[in-house]
Amino acid sequence: MTTTDPAAPLVRFAPSPTGYLHLGNARPALLNALFARARGGRFLLRLDDTDRERSTQEFADAVETDLAWLGIVPDLRARQSDRAAIHDAAAERLKAAGRLYPCYETQEELERRRRRQLGRGQPPIYDRAALNLTEAERAALEAEGRKPHWRFKLEPRTVTWTDLVRGEAQVDCASLSDPVLIRADGTYLYTLPSVVDDADLRITHVIRGEDHVTNTGVQVQIFEALGYPVPVFGHHNLLTTADGEGLSKRLGHLSLRGLREAGYEPAAVRSLAVLTGSAEAVRAVASLDELAALVDLDHISRAPAKFDPHELDGLNARLIHAMPVEEVAERLGTLGVPDDVAEPFWLAVRANLAKVAEAGDWWRVVTGPVTPVITDPAFIATAAELLPAEPWDAETWKTWTGAVKARTGAKGKALFMPLRLALTGLEHGPDLAGLLPLIGRARVLERLTGGAEA
Repeated sequence: MTTTDPAAPLVRFAPSPTGYLHLGNARPALLNALFARARGGRFLLRLDDTDRERSTQEFADAVETDLAWLGIVPDLRARQSDRAAIHDAAAERLKAAGRLYPCYETQEELERRRRRQLGRGQPPIYDRAALNLTEAERAALEAEGRKPHWRFKLEPRTVTWTDLVRGEAQVDCASLSDPVLIRADGTYLYTLPSVVDDADLRITHVIRGEDHVTNTGVQVQIFEALGYPVPVFGHHNLLTTADGEGLSKRLGHLSLRGLREAGYEPAAVRSLAVLTGSAEAVRAVASLDELAALVDLDHISRAPAKFDPHELDGLNARLIHAMPVEEVAERLGTLGVPDDVAEPFWLAVRANLAKVAEAGDWWRVVTGPVTPVITDPAFIATAAELLPAEPWDAETWKTWTGAVKARTGAKGKALFMPLRLALTGLEHGPDLAGLLPLIGRARVLERLTGGAEA
């Protein structure tokens, strides 16, 4: 959904292409996309690919594939690796303003310093020792082969903002170490490029996980130091498993790719990712517009959004049970179901499916071969004798079983179970009133008589 309305929101989803997206990533992606959708706004996909070693084109392509599967089509796209010049320019401005300063300590030296601070009961924050170095001392350190990393000098104040999810929020920056923005090898950490790109791309709302709250306090100061307008922030709770385990790229079974390959419907994944941990009951919502109407950021809980992966099975099944044939016709075709019988077949079997691919099992029951289970040969012989002539329709099962009941006196389970076992070889399954016309008289008769003779 695109718009040129300057007042409409522009939001972004900014994953690092260093692995496959998982269910936890789907939450911010969807919350942003649905927020924009409900307000006539736009959605930007920005690949934060400043990690040169781990970012790959394979993962970048997978991000696009996963978002498309969820129904998210970005209005705009950007890659941080294409924007190095504006990151460098911003860094130089901060250096010139005295807000970005060089530090030469090694990780070992910093760790020893932190241990001493803790031993003295002091907070383990950086002591800004590098600010006291003279030009000669810096030159001597560089002569040793040390290359500086660069820290942003925080103002010792409390940053406040009105959060879309949390309400009035604040971060006491006096309690934080000056963050490293540039590594000794010259590469950027997440913090500065994110601010620069949000400002340059004119992002109006930053909606992300609550694990970024402290980052926001720091980034607001960077926005202000560079003279950029500060976007509106919202920090939602994070999806966790039922036992509180956070989601990560190592949980392959919860990757969007894995869920797709396992046969889950995107609408089920969307519903779980968005509604868990909100004031709305988790339920199967098929439409993106309907889901967008349910998203109210200030109704998201502050507690972790715990979910049971098995809940996805229930959502998926409920979606399928109400799904019209038009949404699955192409997939039914790949399972071998002809177009001319797709609708009656789907209506007959969908209530018994947890995933669409399971329809293939029932099509094989329709077309055979099936190994009949004959529990009462005499009963089945009588049923075969009373089998109606074609053409068959939805009333044929009722007509046939009525005639068998009248002849044998069988009713209820004693009437229906022997017929089901003979026709399908299974004790449970779809209503045979719908399946019978699809199986057809010739195959029904073969299963009844062939089983009896055996």
